[in-house]
Amino acid sequence: MSYAKTDRLSEIKKTLAKAHAFSKVEKGDSAYFYFNKTQLLCEPKEDYADYYVESLNHMAEILQRQGDYYKVETILVKALPYLDKTTNVKYAVNTYTFMAYNYDITYDNEKALYYHRKALKKAFSTFRKSRIISEIAFVYVQEGKYQEAVDLLEPIAWLNIEDKITPSNTGFQRSAKLYNLGLSYLYLGNHKKEAFDCFTESLKVALTLNDDYELITSYYALYKYYEKYNNPKLKKINIEKAYYYAKKSNSKSYAVSMLGCLIEADNAANSKKNFKIYSRMLDSLIVSRKKAKNQFADIIYNSQKDKDENLELKNHKAENELKLQRQKNRSYISYIVISISIISLIFIFFYITIKGKKERNNEVFKNEMRISEKLQFELEKDIDKILLFTENYDLEKEENKEKLLSHLNNIYLKTRNISRENSEIATDENFEKALKEMISGYTNQNINIIINGLHTFSWCKIARVKKITVFRVLQEIFDQMKTLNNASLASITFKKEEKNILIMYSDNGNEISSKNIVLEKRLQNVENRIKTIKGTLNFGTYSESGFKISFKFPI
Repeated sequence: MSYAKTDRLSEIKKTLAKAHAFSKVEKGDSAYFYFNKTQLLCEPKEDYADYYVESLNHMAEILQRQGDYYKVETILVKALPYLDKTTNVKYAVNTYTFMAYNYDITYDNEKALYYHRKALKKAFSTFRKSRIISEIAFVYVQEGKYQEAVDLLEPIAWLNIEDKITPSNTGFQRSAKLYNLGLSYLYLGNHKKEAFDCFTESLKVALTLNDDYELITSYYALYKYYEKYNNPKLKKINIEKAYYYAKKSNSKSYAVSMLGCLIEADNAANSKKNFKIYSRMLDSLIVSRKKAKNQFADIIYNSQKDKDENLELKNHKAENELKLQRQKNRSYISYIVISISIISLIFIFFYITIKGKKERNNEVFKNEMRISEKLQFELEKDIDKILLFTENYDLEKEENKEKLLSHLNNIYLKTRNISRENSEIATDENFEKALKEMISGYTNQNINIIINGLHTFSWCKIARVKKITVFRVLQEIFDQMKTLNNASLASITFKKEEKNILIMYSDNGNEISSKNIVLEKRLQNVENRIKTIKGTLNFGTYSESGFKISFKFPI
């Protein structure tokens, strides 16, 4: 079956118009369906590169809002070969920018910067270039490179650079640039006035935009400012405003986040009352996201069916190339299995050897043995499974090849995760970032973790051994709770009390009551670690509100 180019173009434009109409009224599921249908119509893709890349970009944007970052990357990779065939550089800039956003969200700053810089090379308008520079600076802020961010933003942040294509974007971008520069000054230190001027000007611009959503970050910035410079009254006032506009703009995720900050900033009585509201809001957010995800999954399924039907139109040349590739893959797979086995065993040997030299304490020695056993058990079992699979199944079949590659990827992920769990800890100015990333790593579709008060005091004044202890203790607590409990919400709170640091963990799990003895035994190593820094552990018991545990140590 074939299409005349003019007939196909007419259908493409009609389908794309439907997609944009649904996108405009924020019906993401329907918009995704028609964007996907548009890109399937773009065959051959070289003739319809503009429509093909545009559709994929919009699909990626919708999926990013759904949190499906793996699928986003898969979709954007499909667009890369056709960027040079598009007639307008905006398509390439958008593809690179969405790719950068995806890596930024998943904490891969190096790749985020790589794609932001590729977008910057493609951009032609002064406005678009300034926006990308601001986004690069924001990645620098996340990396703790505050001076680099300041150097990028100072020449452009105060300029009113106009978006000639969409003038309404001008104010939004100026507010964002000032916000990013203010954050850079704030975290850099010794720039109190400069940070304040940026935040107040950003708020001033945001107030003219008639956009409640934009005011959330403006007031949140001032909350962070007064938090750093120890003004509890103004700190509370600004986070209350941020929370107000989050509710007004119907942004449930922002409302939950801002209320979490308000709980930390408010007095004990109000915090207790707000925490009940916070729990209800978070539960509601989780339920609504699950419903949206299920509805969106139906659209993805239907789109996939549509795609499968279009695959039947592939010619014999593509089929022959696929057969040749399968033959090559079969040869490579044997080498991959052997290589991964050898690398894994070498990794185990050197890991135990190096750690044995560094750690001499008996409790640490027991911990190393546990890591070794975990690596050996999990990897040997998976490698045996792969070898058995290659013997019993025909690797010429596509489904068997895909299963084998999936098993190999699982081995890599397990090795990487165990390595990350026990890798060297950054104790310099990047400690807060490393600690936050470690805790965030335990968040998944089954559990949400809220972090409060991490930046309310300076970690630089805390001894290196104490920071390492805090990192490992929290890691151990989350590991055990993931295994023994069924919580859907967990909270970790950091507080400075006179000359002590208090860290509190709580969740809404309901299985700990029958496992207290097991958990206390498993957390013996945690208690021993805390004692080495003259700290104390308070092991809570299960109640209707969930499980709680806290520890305190002197600064």
